[in-house]
Amino acid sequence: MNIREAIEEDAAQWSEMRTALWPETNDGHFSEIKEYFSGASIDIVQVYIAEIGSEQIGFMELNIRNFAEGSRSSKLPYVEAWYIKPQHQGNGYGKQSMRTAEQWAISQGYLELASDTEIDNYRSIAMHKHLGFLETERIVCFLKRLKNA
Repeated sequence: MNIREAIEEDAAQWSEMRTALWPETNDGHFSEIKEYFSGASIDIVQVYIAEIGSEQIGFMELNIRNFAEGSRSSKLPYVEAWYIKPQHQGNGYGKQSMRTAEQWAISQGYLELASDTEIDNYRSIAMHKHLGFLETERIVCFLKRLKNA
C-alpha cells in the first residue's frame, strides 16, 4: 500500500469515498474538493490518499483548528476525515493512514493530533483508542439559525 498527497486527478475517486463516508451531499463533495485544490478551503489543509496499485482505497483529511476538546494548544492539527473502503478494513491501512497524519503533524511542529467521531460509531472509537488517542469528552452539539442572520 502507498499513501501519498492528493492531486487534482484524484478528485472523482476522492469524491466517491467522501460520499461513502458522508452520503448527505448535493454535489458529490466537489465544491469542498475544488476549494481544497484552489487553496480556499477553511476545513482541509492536507489530504492523503491510500492506494493499492492504481486503486484508491482510502483517504485522510487534516485541518488546523483553533480548539479541540481536551487540549490547551491554541492551534492543533485535526483529523477531519479518515476512511478506508470496507473491503480493505482490518488490514492495517487505517493505522498506516493515521501514522502518516501523525508524521505530518510532527513535521509541522505540533505536539498533539485531535480527532472526533459520532457518539455511536463504536468501531471508530475503538480504533482511535487502539491507536493511542485518549477520549476527552462526549457531547451533543446544537446550532440554531437566527432569523436576521
